[in-house]
Amino acid sequence: MRFLIAGAGAIGAYIGARMAKAGLEVTLFARGPHLRAMQEQGVQVRSPEGDFVARPKIAGSLEEVGPVEVVFLGVKAHGLPQLAPQLKPVLGPETTVVSTQNGIPWWYFQGFGGEWDGLRLERVDPGGIISSAIEARRVVGSIVYFSTEISSPGVVQHIEGNRISLGEPDGSRSDRSRKIAEALIAAGLRCPITARIRHEIWVKVLGNASLNPVSALSRATLVQMVRDPGVSTVIRNIMQEVEAVSQKLGMELAVSIDQRMAGAEKVGEHKTSMLQDLEAGRPMELEALVGAVVELGERVGLPMPYTRTVYSCAKLLGQCVTRQALK
Repeated sequence: MRFLIAGAGAIGAYIGARMAKAGLEVTLFARGPHLRAMQEQGVQVRSPEGDFVARPKIAGSLEEVGPVEVVFLGVKAHGLPQLAPQLKPVLGPETTVVSTQNGIPWWYFQGFGGEWDGLRLERVDPGGIISSAIEARRVVGSIVYFSTEISSPGVVQHIEGNRISLGEPDGSRSDRSRKIAEALIAAGLRCPITARIRHEIWVKVLGNASLNPVSALSRATLVQMVRDPGVSTVIRNIMQEVEAVSQKLGMELAVSIDQRMAGAEKVGEHKTSMLQDLEAGRPMELEALVGAVVELGERVGLPMPYTRTVYSCAKLLGQCVTRQALK
């Protein structure tokens, strides 16, 4: 199988490097200094499990790649409206597209059934640009459970974790999911296939919608937030609101709020991805992680005062940082 990592940032470059190291046929699509560094020096991975250098194919345009069997979407959610329309040259008749984005994905309600079937979230898929470019039948969902960051162009720091769950939106255990999972396992990752991908997304959203924006506002690590009495109360209230939205949609969470908080504390002195983006001057994943949940709250008739307050403050913070960067 030919694989393409479309958007070889921290997550995508790590997956691609692991695949290339295992001898799989994979191409990484990137731009700017990161592209040039990988072309010249390969992908350098720094990891507690051992450092290595991989030399996958590196492309600066999708036209030069051509159709592939599997595309991993490696950009963050707010980058998809720009990337999705560019994917046409790499999409063959049976190309599978694996989404790796945090938050509520654009495809979540495609084939959902019931009153919410086909619902499009404007904060995730503005104007339907993503769903128009990527047909629902192509999508395999995934949830990434490892932490990486770009420490410098061409260099990926793997912090912890090695699991990525795959799941068909319809809950089936398809041959294509099995083949992709086998490739990821060969690359040294844990890759279970779940029949409940929509449910499991909410377990991660439970933390993403609460811990991420609060970390951006407080500049605190996971363990600092969880152990602070006042802040942990705010986070728990957001989690309760998120859980209420998921229940309105018929989703069941496999973990409790107490378990989710304990898991965050166990990770320790780690900065969330949203805080890392803020400190680096990059756009935050606010809409997919928090705005989409607020939008769903409006749809199902829940006010969500804690979530809405933190979302509004974090959104203004992001706008202020952007304006300062443009001066």
